[in-house]
Parts: sequence; C-alpha cells; structure tokens
Amino acid sequence: MKRIYSSHNLVAVHHAKNVLEAEGIPAVVKNEILSSAMGELPPAECQAELWVRAAEADRAERILRYENKGTPWRCTACGETSEPQFTQCWRCGAYRSK
Repeated sequence: MKRIYSSHNLVAVHHAKNVLEAEGIPAVVKNEILSSAMGELPPAECQAELWVRAAEADRAERILRYENKGTPWRCTACGETSEPQFTQCWRCGAYRSK
C-alpha cells in the first residue's frame, strides 16, 4: 500500500477516494478519526490519508492531478471566456456549444 494523498479536510480525502473508485482503483482512507484530536496532536498526525495498492499508485496520482489541457472557450450567449473543464458559462449559465 502507498499513501498518495493527505489532508486535514476529510471531505476532500473522501472526494479523492470516490474519484479513484469511479476509475476502478480501490482506495482506503486512514486516520479519519484523528481529525477530532486537532490541538492535542501535531498537525501532521491529524491528517486523513488516502492509500492505494502500490501497483496502482502512479495511475491514481495521475488521475488526482489531472489537468484539462484543452483550450478556453467563448460563450456564444454573452461572450465570456471560460476554461476548458467547464461546460457551462459562469456568467450567464449558458451551456458550451459543441
């Protein structure tokens, strides 16, 4: 097993776990109960950790660090520019045309 992610934010750790499991990579969250000990233990000890099998660690890390390398797009309704990972304009709510 290999630790691939840790955070004080338990929601973020469980989100990362769900992302990996949606890609077929089983993951285990460790130390999630220790977050209640904040203030009593050193901060590094209180982080929830996400672990996967060592053989799948590289793929899991790539998935969690995924960067959308597409090009920004311009909304046809209002002209606002949005990054490629978004399918809806943040300004007017219109969906990206294909």
